[in-house]
Amino acid sequence: MNTTIYFRDKNLIPIWDKIQNGKRISLEDGLTMFASQDLISIGKMANSVQQMKSGDAVYYVVNQKIEPTNICVLSCKFCDFAVKQGAPEAYEMTIEEILSKLNSDVHEVHITGGLHPDWPWEYYLGMVRDIKQHFPQVDVKAFTAVEIDFFHKKFKMSIEEVLRQLYSVGLRTMPGGGAEVFSERVRKLLFNQKIGAKTWFDVHQTAHRLGIPSNATLLYGHIETYEERVMHMVKLREAQDETHGFLSFIPLAFQPGDTGIKPKNDFTSAIEDLKTIAISRLMLDNFPHIKAYWVMLTEEVASVALNFGADDMDGTVGGEKIAHDAGAISPMTMAKDKLIKIINDAGKIPVERDVYYNALNVNTEKVVGKIPYLNSVPFYEHFEQRQFKLLPIAPRRMGQLSIKGQIDAGLFSLMDYFSQQNELQLMNYCIATRDQVKSVMLFSKEGWQGLQGKKIGIIDDTATSIRLLQVLLEKKYGVKAQFVRMHSGVNDYSPFDAVLLIGDQALKANKTGLTGYDLVFDLAKEWYDWKKLPFVFAVWAHKLSLPKETAVELHEIIQHSLEKGENTLDTIGTIHGASILLTPSETTEFLEGFNFRLGEREKEAITIFKKLIEEVEVIS
Repeated sequence: MNTTIYFRDKNLIPIWDKIQNGKRISLEDGLTMFASQDLISIGKMANSVQQMKSGDAVYYVVNQKIEPTNICVLSCKFCDFAVKQGAPEAYEMTIEEILSKLNSDVHEVHITGGLHPDWPWEYYLGMVRDIKQHFPQVDVKAFTAVEIDFFHKKFKMSIEEVLRQLYSVGLRTMPGGGAEVFSERVRKLLFNQKIGAKTWFDVHQTAHRLGIPSNATLLYGHIETYEERVMHMVKLREAQDETHGFLSFIPLAFQPGDTGIKPKNDFTSAIEDLKTIAISRLMLDNFPHIKAYWVMLTEEVASVALNFGADDMDGTVGGEKIAHDAGAISPMTMAKDKLIKIINDAGKIPVERDVYYNALNVNTEKVVGKIPYLNSVPFYEHFEQRQFKLLPIAPRRMGQLSIKGQIDAGLFSLMDYFSQQNELQLMNYCIATRDQVKSVMLFSKEGWQGLQGKKIGIIDDTATSIRLLQVLLEKKYGVKAQFVRMHSGVNDYSPFDAVLLIGDQALKANKTGLTGYDLVFDLAKEWYDWKKLPFVFAVWAHKLSLPKETAVELHEIIQHSLEKGENTLDTIGTIHGASILLTPSETTEFLEGFNFRLGEREKEAITIFKKLIEEVEVIS
């Protein structure tokens, strides 16, 4: 993290020193930042952290908000949306009406609403089931912790059983609503009928254990104190340390409307919004994404927030009513093209995503793919972007974007290079192991021979490691197994006899162990013991259509960055390594186990592996 910041507020310097050294900042640090008038420096710190996590990417989704009813058994002071049964403005949507709101362009449906006193459990299951049957491309993100707790009590099922049944019909992620602010003082004053922090965390932690990732929110700008605001973030950070199941954090600016709640100002100021987003990015070091929810912030503030630590604009949000019933002043729907323009104007990469933050489309030019794992740090730590923009993206997803012509260059998975080598120019750089790798690991309940016919869960990120595993099983051990792709984010491993993890997730699990899987196999070591050759997992390549002068500049950038990286292997990965529980010496030892240049032995290994994969069944 090489950003130089000239602080007007010297109290921020110790906080920046902590961040640069990979140390976690404290509750007191958060309060120091909220007390500071040096907004620009706070924003620069947050932007630097966001760049490390997301590069130049800013995510958006084509989504539809569904609020099936505004009838609710609760009466929360801050809510202008809910009404009682029989009220003139009350409404109830049929499943057919819900389906009529969707179309083939939508990738995410976001369902939240009132707690209806009379609807049966089958209505909710049928809603999710019918959405998936009619629109299989749509990911269902549905029901806040408040709603899940309501179902648990009303239908006399455990929280786990409620979530299992919803998952079985198509629920894939959960929104973060209902958190408001984790303060008993505020809860008793504003929403004493609603669940508190303990129940909210119980619901989300249960979801994560079952393989359902979720978001988390903060409703700020009403009667909460700064300490309550920061403590909210600390509690979320602690929960994420335990489950790793939160996808994004969404600060929601309070919309007073006709609630009767009188904050200091009718609406939070742009300065307060930007400061809250930036501090969120700095406090929540283990959250992948911070959202600038334009519906509540306005387009203008959300655009600026993209340089204050936010990396997600949410989406088109057709059908949103709750915030607008409370007086939100943003337009009700933002078209996809307008979102793309806002992100491009901020100097970022507009990335259309799915509900798990997998990239579906990239809407800009001169994009260089960046594998976001520790083993790639030597290439990217000193990467001078110049005319290029960096997109951190998992290997398999990079290959999919390249097929669409949306990636100009990158460190491609070897399998993706094989499938696209007529369109790609190979460069002289790679990720190759000498013997063991420690970051492509099979965690198993069985030895190799015992995996015959067994079910193996495969991390979604991999394009090459899955084929290496197949080759080892079939050609080295004479075994055929079933491969099942897992989704991005948290997963329930219980259905699998073995699990293949790669990258940082594998490194972390290799150190801490994976509960229930006593046998651990390093696939690179298995290959080396068999073939006495390195294994090449990824190679640098660029589009053949890249202009010659652009390609030459890219070569220069990579060569310069790698030379500097190789000379500082003892320091460049320290912050990244700390995030996955590695000590500085463990990080250095790991990086020293790679070759980053294509030599003759690496080329020989590529040739042999290509021949082997041609002899086994094609898998996706």
